[in-house]
Amino acid sequence: MTLLRFQPIQGKSIDIIDAILQTEEVAPVADAWNQLSVVVEELVLNIVDYSHSDYLDVELMRDDKNLTLRFRDGGVPFNPLERKFPDFSIPMEDRKIGGLGIFMVIQYMDEVAYEHTGGENILTVRKELKNL
Repeated sequence: MTLLRFQPIQGKSIDIIDAILQTEEVAPVADAWNQLSVVVEELVLNIVDYSHSDYLDVELMRDDKNLTLRFRDGGVPFNPLERKFPDFSIPMEDRKIGGLGIFMVIQYMDEVAYEHTGGENILTVRKELKNL
């Protein structure tokens, strides 16, 4: 298990994303790396841009079958799973902005769970690993 602690500062998102993607848990996951990079980017950008937290902790756990990432921040309570997904029946130019990122997170991961406890937003995502 790896535990990373960041200050979610505007302009530092790329550094945070790179640090997560280069961990020993994520870097070797070739078959799902592209999807994981989209998920990590989406979640980090949302936390940095909207949480107003002074910290972001990311726990990474990997075993033979699963990779789990747990994002914790002390920001404004926000459950992204309650957000409405885009209506794909509406032409793209007529759709409201927002919701596509978390939709992709849910599509790419095998499990996504949110809780707000102890003053923290805790978002846990799990990806089943194949072809290792």
